[in-house]
Amino acid sequence: MKRETRGNVCVFCASSANIDSRYLAAARELGALLARDGWRCVNGGGAVGLMGAVTDGALDAEGEVTGVIPKFMVDNGWCYDRLEDVIITADMHQRKQMMSEMADAVIALPGGVGTLEELLETLTWRQLGLVKVPVIILNTLGYYDGLLAMLGHAIDEGFMKPSHAQLWQVATTPYEALALLNDSKPVDFESKY
Repeated sequence: MKRETRGNVCVFCASSANIDSRYLAAARELGALLARDGWRCVNGGGAVGLMGAVTDGALDAEGEVTGVIPKFMVDNGWCYDRLEDVIITADMHQRKQMMSEMADAVIALPGGVGTLEELLETLTWRQLGLVKVPVIILNTLGYYDGLLAMLGHAIDEGFMKPSHAQLWQVATTPYEALALLNDSKPVDFESKY
């Protein structure tokens, strides 16, 4: 018997395989915690790296995962065969739009330029009021310290308003990320203009 889901958590993360195993362990733990707390994981549908690990964690804990993946990635064999719920999109833009529309919250794990682009676009949309979902940055092993310092610098230099520091929350462990997720409340932001 399937349990009732609380909503969809879009997880942005790396599909890189050659990374420190502690990143993989944290991703797997996050997936398991999402399942435990009744959240459906929505991710990019890939089989390797943190994407595969978060999927494994959720599915192994009897959770639900939806993969959203462009057709060219499916054609290249990059879709994870453990996924039963897969949405195939025409391209990367449609993938990001669909993931955003499905999300009740976003958690960003470490990743490369694709993950950074997804995270920053979501923060931009949040700043502009286009999305209102909570965004949690899982700063495993201090991975996002440089980005967080850069965002703080943008605020200090007047490129963002001080209230925009509320666009995201930071967790250092999967447990902290779930606590922030489970306690999240909508926040209104001062206009950029």
